[in-house]
Amino acid sequence: MKWEKYDEGWAMPIKSWCENCEEGAVKQAENLARHPALFHHVALMPDAHLGYGMPIGGVVAADNAVIPAAVGVDIGCGMIAVETDVPASRFAEMSFRRAFQEKLKTRIPVGEGVSHKTTQNWDGFESYTANNGMRSDLWPSKLDRMNLGTLGGGNHFIELQRTTALDGIALDDDESKVWIMIHSGSRNLGKRIEEHYHRIAERLCTRFRVPLADKNLAFLPIEEADGHYYFTDMMFALRYAKENRSRMIEAAKETLLEFAPEATFIRTIDVHHNYAAFEDHFGRKVCVHRKGATSAKLDEIGIIPGSMGTASYIVRGLGNPESFMSCSHGSGRCMSRVRASTTLTVEECDKAMEGIVCERWHPYRGFGKAKGNLDLSEAPQAYKDIECVIDAERDLVEPLVRLVPMANLKG
Repeated sequence: MKWEKYDEGWAMPIKSWCENCEEGAVKQAENLARHPALFHHVALMPDAHLGYGMPIGGVVAADNAVIPAAVGVDIGCGMIAVETDVPASRFAEMSFRRAFQEKLKTRIPVGEGVSHKTTQNWDGFESYTANNGMRSDLWPSKLDRMNLGTLGGGNHFIELQRTTALDGIALDDDESKVWIMIHSGSRNLGKRIEEHYHRIAERLCTRFRVPLADKNLAFLPIEEADGHYYFTDMMFALRYAKENRSRMIEAAKETLLEFAPEATFIRTIDVHHNYAAFEDHFGRKVCVHRKGATSAKLDEIGIIPGSMGTASYIVRGLGNPESFMSCSHGSGRCMSRVRASTTLTVEECDKAMEGIVCERWHPYRGFGKAKGNLDLSEAPQAYKDIECVIDAERDLVEPLVRLVPMANLKG
């Protein structure tokens, strides 16, 4: 842990593994420290940065309550990674990796608002509808059925990676092996669920004049119907997100077999990093909200990705109670999307991606100062140094595998 802070008027302290946390994220953490439904302390992971209502890279425990904004709009966003026995030397040629990526794009729709052209079958849709009656009119929609097995945009990615030196222990070319890693979540489904219940929570807290430092932190008592419904629908979004990643990793494995028919798939790791769960902490069963944070219980295997040009890590949890047994979910942003797209240059971003197959830079799709520029918001320079992030949480996780990108596909 890097620092701990407690001020008069707060209900609990802030404990941070993020040494130089940006001012806006610290302010959001202070708002959480005043929250009437939270328990024990607020935890900031080393990748923490400004979010909506609550910092991304934050962990809190609620006492019989759920805070939709403390899970976020991409419910169930997370990582999946598969380890193979394929030597990395098999994919040494850039042209071979590019062909792999082009084939992958024919199997997995990528990009914001991009979906399959037909609805996808999954028994999870039917079981949700059967168990939730009239509420099933809200979701799942036809769009959810078409989105299943698609990547989305933003920071979601599919990477072909290779193992590399960990903590100074070098690998030769024959020892370095290929991994595939995917970052994605519940697509539009999670967004609709969060926005629906956040509006209900805001109305409820306004009606009962609940003192909140930020109305975006409105909450729902879990014993009330809407709190129960949110939790039920959030759990469905987690199932959907997991199925979404599973379908994409299967498509990626099929593609790999076309390029390396001898491949064996050794293990698959799948973790959420936007969700809430009931867990025992500090002698009480509480609802732990992880917004951009990964569970790191003792011996639990997790995934901490870097940026599109830097290393990712497979880690083992150490079960540190001070972080509510959590760790970072990635490297975390150090620049906003607008700032990155208006201050970085194409030349320096291209240099950071040398030797990695990628789609390079698209026109910026947002508004404001960056309109008309290329979108450089996902360039490595827009993110914190993953090595510093990992070093900051050595009391939370033990790094097991270090992976570097060979090809990166984003929406």
